[in-house]
Amino acid sequence: MEFILRLAVLILLALAASGARAQEAPPFAVGDSLGVPGADGFEAVSSNVTVYGAIVNAESCSYDAERGLIAVVNRGVPQAVQANDAWVSLVRSDGSVHTARWIGVQRPDQRADLPPPLVLNDPLGSEIAGGVLTVADRDGGAGPDDPSMAVVRRFDARTGAPLGETRIAESPWINDVAVADDGTVYATQTGDLGPDPDPATFRVYRIAPDGEVSVVVEGAPLNLPNGIALDPEGRLVVANFGDDAVLTFSTSGDLVETRRAAQPGSDGLVIRPDGTTYVSSVTQGGVSRLRPGEAATLIARGIPGGASMCYDAGADQLVVPMVSNNGLAFVSLDTPDAARH
Repeated sequence: MEFILRLAVLILLALAASGARAQEAPPFAVGDSLGVPGADGFEAVSSNVTVYGAIVNAESCSYDAERGLIAVVNRGVPQAVQANDAWVSLVRSDGSVHTARWIGVQRPDQRADLPPPLVLNDPLGSEIAGGVLTVADRDGGAGPDDPSMAVVRRFDARTGAPLGETRIAESPWINDVAVADDGTVYATQTGDLGPDPDPATFRVYRIAPDGEVSVVVEGAPLNLPNGIALDPEGRLVVANFGDDAVLTFSTSGDLVETRRAAQPGSDGLVIRPDGTTYVSSVTQGGVSRLRPGEAATLIARGIPGGASMCYDAGADQLVVPMVSNNGLAFVSLDTPDAARH
């Protein structure tokens, strides 16, 4: 009788363990590196094949130091054409494609059924920090009767799985993001883009780790604020699109310093550990270098639509998405200034 009771207990434990495994959520589905389905499973592209492309309307990129790859956030088609159409590509330092569609390999109509569901509508700025890919996105805006709302979305930088989101109810859209060591996110609201923009729409938001949203800076000297980054001292640096100002603020919003890029129309912003700052102009195509205590120097020219760039530590270069040109520009930092004719 004792043997029968023990056997019954073992069977019940095995059934319970089997049920627990069945209830475990499957891993989030992301795209494979380049290749095709083969007779023995997935067959990767052979080593003598190099593929370029996979970039569509990209506004930003982030360097994944763990994998040595560049995560490029593609906007896809506009919201008014198809919502939830964006995706993330993985690109090598030489510009070749590692994974054409990593996050967002599914069609928009399939994404709601994923565990967890995927939403990536109209992503602009992005940053990988602390193992998390943080993206400036928005919901709505598909038409005149569909209000737009800014959303900060987070993804696991290793698995691609959505980790959560924070909605900024009072903001229709945000442009770029910077992430502090404690997970605090700072985001620029570029604001009105018309001929007579309202300065009250020029803002920098803080999203605390607990999700609390607050305004850090509003109005002048912000002038269509675009790129944002944290300097080595943990201060906020904001590049204006509306002029050539590169502004440094304390995290409480006090203006500390004003510098000038070599060109106006700033978008991308990269700051190195020694304080050297690089600024891309989306309107005039140059990349400015601002060393501490020095005036700006133009180190690259003629990059069409140069948007929110990132620093590729593996190759010591800047990677500049070219928005509607559907490509990436690579600016080496270990060669003489390329701006000289």
